[in-house]
Amino acid sequence: MKPSVLAVLFCALTFQVGVEASETPRFQAGAATSNITPPLGLEVIGGFLPFPSTYVHDELHARCVVLDDGHGRLALVVCDLLGINGDLSKEARRQIEERLGLPPDRVLITATHTHSASSAMGSNRLALEQPLDSYQGFVCRRIVDAVACAVKNLRPAEIAFATAEAPEHVFNRRWYLKEGTMPANPFGGIDQVKMNPPRGSESLVKPAGPTDPTVSILALREPGGKPIAVLSSYSLHYVGGVGAGHISADYYGAYCRELARLLEAERQDPPFVAIMANGTSGDINNINFVHPRPRQEPYAQIHAVANDVAAKVQAALGKLEYRDWVPLDARYREPKIGWRKVSDEQKQWAEATLAEPKPTSGKADLPRIYAARVLQLAKYPEASAIPLQTMRIGDVCIGTVPCEVLCEIGLEFKKRCPLKPAVMISLSHGYLGYLPPPNQHDLGGYETWPGTNRLERDASVKILDNLLEMAAEMKAATPAK
Repeated sequence: MKPSVLAVLFCALTFQVGVEASETPRFQAGAATSNITPPLGLEVIGGFLPFPSTYVHDELHARCVVLDDGHGRLALVVCDLLGINGDLSKEARRQIEERLGLPPDRVLITATHTHSASSAMGSNRLALEQPLDSYQGFVCRRIVDAVACAVKNLRPAEIAFATAEAPEHVFNRRWYLKEGTMPANPFGGIDQVKMNPPRGSESLVKPAGPTDPTVSILALREPGGKPIAVLSSYSLHYVGGVGAGHISADYYGAYCRELARLLEAERQDPPFVAIMANGTSGDINNINFVHPRPRQEPYAQIHAVANDVAAKVQAALGKLEYRDWVPLDARYREPKIGWRKVSDEQKQWAEATLAEPKPTSGKADLPRIYAARVLQLAKYPEASAIPLQTMRIGDVCIGTVPCEVLCEIGLEFKKRCPLKPAVMISLSHGYLGYLPPPNQHDLGGYETWPGTNRLERDASVKILDNLLEMAAEMKAATPAK
């Protein structure tokens, strides 16, 4: 019996509707963590005098979220480390592409800047090239594992963006002092501002820059259901106050644990993942210099900050409107940026300083430390390729820089970025020292010293111009659904 014309048309229409429905892209998200805790005995870095670790207070992790808009994926990995070098990031992204097919320009790898971790920047953080050591190789493998597990956990998701304000925890650490009270810098000169001046001192005049009190939040959940991940960013250097010889993820890790507790998501399967990235905190810390707090027990201040920020984020999550699809995009560039030039006079000073007898006090000898840094900086090439990246997640733009970025640069990116809201994340795809804007270079201070700062005076201007151009390219690209 032949089917009727109407039956054939009905089947054809049904097939067409089914095809169109199946071609509608779905937004998906997956999250995972991997443990990157170093073995005891490796040196804890963050100060001028590293020391061996003797105790793991809380484990270090690579925390990852993978997003998929039906056309492509993005991966964002935040590691509990002081920093990572560019070679580690390149190798991890190479392995991620080889194993998972994710292009390197769509993978972000960044560090929190905990000062209670061992080095993933190699034995010489000022070296431009060096082979990965055993711990760096371990961290690299675990980053790849975290992304692989997050991909395995991909499932339909909804996404929302929010902000919370936490001004009481951030303070600019660069200060003008009363005339005649500024100590000499390691080079024998006098700066206009000082990093971390004496707390409660009568010589304090005013901070040399702003703060950014905003916590930026990307929330992901199953459709109408349980949370998948919360990716946060806050411009706070670190908190500190850990035990002697301790490995710790600082407030970044404590925040993640507390947010999971507040959301009652500690025992989910697949696991809920909270993430805190470092915004632009190169000149921002948790010290109130005018009204200093009394001495506290180890970890007390870490938990005070982490618990308060987590509570503020939880409150913001309760007011969100989620979307079931947003477009994803990314751009990656490596523009040539000049290195800071070392003058003949600076080289002569450095050589003379290192020729003097080495002191035996056991304290950090800043002139000798900076003399060695100046001579190494003098061997750098004229310029090098600097990794910069932008990511678009719906209307949100993330810009990344491989430096400890001073706060006002991040605020300028937020203001000028053609995609809004905008967020800048520091310490991404490398560690190239501090990045002050030109006006802060004029004031001097720790963040501008040669060796602490390694890029040319106008590097922040060139970097910001590149990030804004990449953001404009993403805005001009037509999102397809």
